[in-house]
Amino acid sequence: MGFLQNFFSGFNKKELMNKFLIVGIGNIGDKYTSTRHNIGFLVIDKISEILKSPLSSVKLGHRAEASYKGKKVILIKPSNYVNNSGKSLLYWKNKEKIPNKNILVICDDLNLYFGNIKLKANGSSGGHNGLKDIEESLNSTNYSRLRIGILNSKKINKTNYVLGEWTDEEKDNLDHIISSSLETTLSFIHNGIDQTMNIRNSKNLMDENI
Repeated sequence: MGFLQNFFSGFNKKELMNKFLIVGIGNIGDKYTSTRHNIGFLVIDKISEILKSPLSSVKLGHRAEASYKGKKVILIKPSNYVNNSGKSLLYWKNKEKIPNKNILVICDDLNLYFGNIKLKANGSSGGHNGLKDIEESLNSTNYSRLRIGILNSKKINKTNYVLGEWTDEEKDNLDHIISSSLETTLSFIHNGIDQTMNIRNSKNLMDENI
């Protein structure tokens, strides 16, 4: 009996380690679709498309379940707005029994210039209210986040800027940025955080924080 318990316990632990929760932060509603704050949603949509796993409406968000290189991937777009993203993330983390180390949050970042992408294994919210809410919900800063730079000028009203729509010039570069974010996310799932950070964080176009 002890052997069987240990066998299934080990099997369950391995299964949990092969399951990932990828959460893209954004605001729901048509009026927010083309805003800078919704870059996380755009990346989730692209991952869903590439992995051929359509999103469907579920509790606290839109969800898709896919497989990538033997790993189970849960994609979530929270439906309770950026500033309350933690509620949805915590619900799906607990429901799917996913450890913090297998969580990746994708969000916009005003501390990075437009076109820059940085992957971090942990850290502060950097002033992002969505990340702040996630930290409060998890009671931890130990989760990975993919920060996508949206800043193109220091002289801005932050609220108006993040809720503003992309300029034509920015739109011309969005596909490339989304593709890079997709590649980084898939590498995080397959190769892990450390290897992916080494690759991703050396590729920035303008490696400068504000």
